[in-house]
Amino acid sequence: MSRVLVTAGAAGIGRSILEAFVKAGSQVHICDVDEAVLNRTMQEIPGVTGSVADVASEPNVDRLFEDVKRHLGGLDVLVNNAGIAGPTGPVETLSLADWERTMGVNLTGQFLCTRRAVPMLKEAGGGSIVNLSSVAGRLGYPLRTPYASAKWAVVGFSKSLASELGGFGIRVNAIQPGIVAGERMKRVIAARAASQGKSEREVEEQYLEQISLRRMVEPTDIAAMVLFLCSEAGRNITGQAISVCGNVESLK
Repeated sequence: MSRVLVTAGAAGIGRSILEAFVKAGSQVHICDVDEAVLNRTMQEIPGVTGSVADVASEPNVDRLFEDVKRHLGGLDVLVNNAGIAGPTGPVETLSLADWERTMGVNLTGQFLCTRRAVPMLKEAGGGSIVNLSSVAGRLGYPLRTPYASAKWAVVGFSKSLASELGGFGIRVNAIQPGIVAGERMKRVIAARAASQGKSEREVEEQYLEQISLRRMVEPTDIAAMVLFLCSEAGRNITGQAISVCGNVESLK
């Protein structure tokens, strides 16, 4: 039975990843910034433990990993799932605070968690790290420059770590989700519609027209790929950025 930490694991894609690992028999600890949602998830899935934590905060991450040690006794898998959409708008209108917050959660948070996780993975004799990037990490994304910049950086972070940690039996991969159905995507569409002066339906149709399969992916699709990469079946996959997206052709 593997010992797993999923950041932002109480809702959305993180909740689906949590459920997939629990179904596979893993012992899972999650964190989230929303204490109410975190508590509800732990009540709904017996045996799951959790911490309130903002991954962009070094003290929060330090407390999170003390909780992981206490509840799991070690670590075999880290899933760096926490992320935010960041601001939508022309680059000249964006604030430094919004830029730094987007980078803080989407990139620095992965660094802070990985820095604490690696000694535990080495102690376990190896393991797996999965970092959530995005198709915005392989495509340009106008009006979403902070988000896209962070997600491109996640790919470089992951590939570098794969080379650095391979000798310790630690595999590192990035997943690049496409347009994922759910409340977060609804908020992104609403913000983009407001920025472009279009209806939300028009913006949604724009997105779908840029996907080869003409449909959004589900959080369970992402969770299935995470589980595969961390399983014995994925034992020789490392240093990869894998899109689960229905083939998003462009982001405009």
